[in-house]
Amino acid sequence: MDEPSQTAPALLLDNVVKAFGSVRAVDGVSLKAFPGDFIALLGLNGAGKTTLFQMLCGLLAPDGGRIEVMGHDMSRDGVPALARLGIVFQQPTLDLELSVAANLFFHAGLHGLSRQVARSRMESLLARLGLAEHAHAKTAQLSGGNRRRVELARALLHEPRLLLMDEPTVGLDPQSRGDLLRLILNMRTERTVAILWATHLCDEVPGADRVIVLHRGKLLVDTTPAKLVSAAGAASVEEAFLSMTVRGA
Repeated sequence: MDEPSQTAPALLLDNVVKAFGSVRAVDGVSLKAFPGDFIALLGLNGAGKTTLFQMLCGLLAPDGGRIEVMGHDMSRDGVPALARLGIVFQQPTLDLELSVAANLFFHAGLHGLSRQVARSRMESLLARLGLAEHAHAKTAQLSGGNRRRVELARALLHEPRLLLMDEPTVGLDPQSRGDLLRLILNMRTERTVAILWATHLCDEVPGADRVIVLHRGKLLVDTTPAKLVSAAGAASVEEAFLSMTVRGA
């Protein structure tokens, strides 16, 4: 099969629907993300963010619509689509009994990377993330913030074109939250990777290129943080978001 065009969006959603019984958890969502985009997906708990992410990483199949990653249709061409994305899940997924390096080597093996290539990339990423001295430590010994950094290193190890961050700062202290967000903002530029950052925390939104508000499964708006605030006549992203979701409730 021919490789998709280099101009293809890193992520394309076209009228994506997922229902559980009579409830549409994701209701006709469409969006595009291009390499280098940082998009904040803002929604209250229960808005449909996690369901959407589960479809993006192949854990759920949509009931309708189309999902493409770098031009690969998730339903028909799932393996190359999944190979081009990295994900940091909301719930920690590291093996705490293994070392940092062992966790990363295991992930590299799943993506078919040689030991030599995996070691080179791992050393570079751990140095970039300030974890070089922890490479041989058990992940159980790390702080919550450093475990998140390991999960980020793991997500980037196979050099994805799309990075999914599902409420990645849950449980972190304010300094660790800020550190992780700054790292992501820098790395999206360095690696020209598209990033979809799901959150319910409005203070994580202002640095994004775009903000998408999801409410009860529907995409209410796709705009810049500044335009979101201006259109609502609000003083902040939080005020605009709360006004919009209360009105849409």
